[in-house]
Amino acid sequence: MAVLGSIDELPSHILLEILTSGRLSSVDLVCVELSSSLFGGCKGLYPLKFKSLVEMAAAQLCDSNPIFEPMSVDAKKELFERCHGNWKRVLRFLQSVHQASDIVDTSSGNQMQIKSGRYHTLLISNSSVYSCGSSLCGVLGHGPEITQCVSFNRITFPSLSPVVQVSASHNHAAFVTQSGEVFTCGDNSSYCCGHKDTTRPIFRPRFVEALKGIPCKQVAAGLSFTMFLTREGHVYTCGLNSQGQLGHGDTTDRPTPTIVELLEGVGAIVQISAGPSYALAVARDGTLYSFGSGTNFCLGHGEQHSEHQPRPIMYFKRKGIHIVRVSAGDEHVVALDSCGYVYTWGKGYCGALGHGEEIDKTTPALLSSLKNHIAVQVCASKRKTFVLVDNGSVYAFGWMGFGSLGFTDRGVSDKVVRPRVLGSLRAHHISQISTGLYHTVLITSRGQIFGFGDNERAQLGHDSLRTCLEPTEIFVNENALAVVEHA
Repeated sequence: MAVLGSIDELPSHILLEILTSGRLSSVDLVCVELSSSLFGGCKGLYPLKFKSLVEMAAAQLCDSNPIFEPMSVDAKKELFERCHGNWKRVLRFLQSVHQASDIVDTSSGNQMQIKSGRYHTLLISNSSVYSCGSSLCGVLGHGPEITQCVSFNRITFPSLSPVVQVSASHNHAAFVTQSGEVFTCGDNSSYCCGHKDTTRPIFRPRFVEALKGIPCKQVAAGLSFTMFLTREGHVYTCGLNSQGQLGHGDTTDRPTPTIVELLEGVGAIVQISAGPSYALAVARDGTLYSFGSGTNFCLGHGEQHSEHQPRPIMYFKRKGIHIVRVSAGDEHVVALDSCGYVYTWGKGYCGALGHGEEIDKTTPALLSSLKNHIAVQVCASKRKTFVLVDNGSVYAFGWMGFGSLGFTDRGVSDKVVRPRVLGSLRAHHISQISTGLYHTVLITSRGQIFGFGDNERAQLGHDSLRTCLEPTEIFVNENALAVVEHA
């Protein structure tokens, strides 16, 4: 059998198969295109509508992408035009949206995710899970003897399968493993951990037996309830239900995860987000559903009535807007559509909605000041919002309390009422961001971790408990963790 002497001798269909294997990112494709005229040229080996073999590969990867595939023809066309007719940039948008809400594949080969709770932070790194901050009711997962971790400590799991997704709330945490198992820890007095025993806190991650044999891919922890999203697109909820936040059409509490039957007829759900006492669910077709407490207009229906069952937000339905991601804050909501546009609604106090004033928005409103940017992640918390765009920059607005917006040239009590780029991070490409009550943490494409804001309860993972008024790098010392963990 003849042996080909170089990659230039490979048939074009083999080269295309390599490029579309799914192992290459949009950045990798750009590098490949620049490295050889074979990939950067046309040579008539593929349809002339593609400028290069790499462009054709990027287009094929977009077509099979789970975000892009269910989009309407018009939405796909608009996204393509927003990306200046460049399929590699379309792919960058799609991959960035996925990584920002899932696992970040860093340039160092590490897979990471970071989530901030009220007074603590959870981190996935190198197939291990770490936590730092205040261990209220066992939320850090280290056992009853640990009340606070001033640096990231590794959590011991009974499952050998690595954790791939985490969610943090005020007093409980939830974890999903690669095999689809769900573990929870923290205060279960409100049934939010999904275990029948409510007499004492759960100090170490415990497998949720009610979901045995039901593989999950995402969890979302609210104040006193939890949402679970299965790989098949079904939603389960448990916890308190006084405002209908569990979505079952009533106000009856659920001690263990129960499927939300009222979402079964809308198609697969692709993302969930939990506020204090309300819930949001994004369907595969781009419809956004909300239910629970209507306080502060967070449900997006123009009124403050509670909804006991999932109700589509008609603003998006009427305009044909395909939502791909949503973030539920304490008093407001921020959503991202399939073309990278951002929408906010709810309580406008301190400029948390980003429209230049502090007026409440009863229904979603387009954030016009970011129309020229393609957003890939949105993140809301207490009176503040972050928007990550596809070039790795971060825009922030809202309340600056404790420096949790990361701006260094304003007082700690100021407010920012319009999106403003976080200049102190210009030198870094940000891949994921998460914000808690008074602190914010993020991950760069190189795998660096930065944090800023309140650190009184060690929620930033620094040995010093000082407030950080500007982004400060956080280091995870894996060699020292085991000693602290077993102390």
